[in-house]
Amino acid sequence: MTSPVAGKAGAPALDLSGAKAALWLSSTAFLALLVLYFVGLDQGATSIFGSDTHLHEFLHDARHLLGFPCH
Repeated sequence: MTSPVAGKAGAPALDLSGAKAALWLSSTAFLALLVLYFVGLDQGATSIFGSDTHLHEFLHDARHLLGFPCH
């Protein structure tokens, strides 16, 4: 099949500068570490919510699925 307009392909290529790529990389790494903290490390003495265990109980099955021991 040919496209109706000669020389035009599907989507244009992304042109990311080094600074924009570094921003995306650092943002993604920060988000990944934040998720890792809440799923794997937020319990007991290291909890940012004190002795409240609602977050721990909400993520309990995900903790075991990812291999984090919690009891």
